[in-house]
Amino acid sequence: MAIRTIVKHPDPVLREKAKEVTKFNENLHKLLDDMVETMYEADGVGLAAPQVGILKRVFVLDCGDGPVEFINPEIIEHRDQQFENHPEGCLSIPGLYGDVRRHLWVKVRAQNRHGETFEFEGVDLTSRCIQHELDHLNGVLFIDIADRVYPAKKEEGE
Repeated sequence: MAIRTIVKHPDPVLREKAKEVTKFNENLHKLLDDMVETMYEADGVGLAAPQVGILKRVFVLDCGDGPVEFINPEIIEHRDQQFENHPEGCLSIPGLYGDVRRHLWVKVRAQNRHGETFEFEGVDLTSRCIQHELDHLNGVLFIDIADRVYPAKKEEGE
């Protein structure tokens, strides 16, 4: 595994639509392993392949229950909306947060690293993370859809 460089806004790769994955091989497995390691190193909860310069429909997340890998994901159901008290940030846009309206609950259909289809349900932070990472695969950034964007508050001692 290796730490990859996270692409920062305004790099144009972040605005491109990622391509469907058709080869489930060792190269994909290495990408997934590297993405998980990179996400943890950056103290993130999610990371999409375009954020490491790879235009593939792949993202990983860990919202507290261990890493989950999503390949060729699509939201197949959603419910309700969450907005207040959920500031959203992005490893590719450090120093900014935004208020983004997201579904409170989503069901996703995706493939795993072996090409097997699975369904996954997310609520609250996990739902927000799924939607945020899926936006990355479509070239959309949270700053594009936020009701409000504002600087991150510095922690004491910084």
